[in-house]
Amino acid sequence: MDKVIIFSAPSGAGKSTIVNHILSLHPELEFSISATSRAPRGTEKDGVEYYFFTADQFRQMIAEDKFIEHEEVYAGSFYGTLKSEIDRIWAKGHAIVFDIDVKGGVNLKRIFGEKALSILIKAPSMEVLRQRLEGRGTDSREAIERRLAKAESEMEFADGKFDYVLVNDSLDAAFAEAEKIVGDFLSR
Repeated sequence: MDKVIIFSAPSGAGKSTIVNHILSLHPELEFSISATSRAPRGTEKDGVEYYFFTADQFRQMIAEDKFIEHEEVYAGSFYGTLKSEIDRIWAKGHAIVFDIDVKGGVNLKRIFGEKALSILIKAPSMEVLRQRLEGRGTDSREAIERRLAKAESEMEFADGKFDYVLVNDSLDAAFAEAEKIVGDFLSR
């Protein structure tokens, strides 16, 4: 099964919650672990949440064409998808699930074309997004403002570039909509 399901969203839209729900329902799906040059946070482990590399290692791997897509999100802060991760999951006969930022999602859809289902998850409004980010209690006021500004530019960039736009107003409704979209795609 060489199918790909791409979930993208700005921070705080509920993407990871929806992705985890979908993964719990479909054993034939497998999460693609991204690579990053940032340091592990909290209890994150290499090869579980991310593959962790130094910025120099990441640059070397870019030069060696080891990524299907990558991005320097902030200066010296890289994220990407290893070609070996795609091969690993497809070799098991599983479909790949990506939980990726908006630019990465657009890039992956362009690369995989018809093999890919791309879903953009949005909060109902910027005000709701602000409330969710503040409610997390994990970011400073400046970080929240940065995330909101990034979310606004991501939404403009994403316009018309995803197969589906899922507005996460009610989690139960978002779960049901995601289940239907993914189920339809997998049965094709």
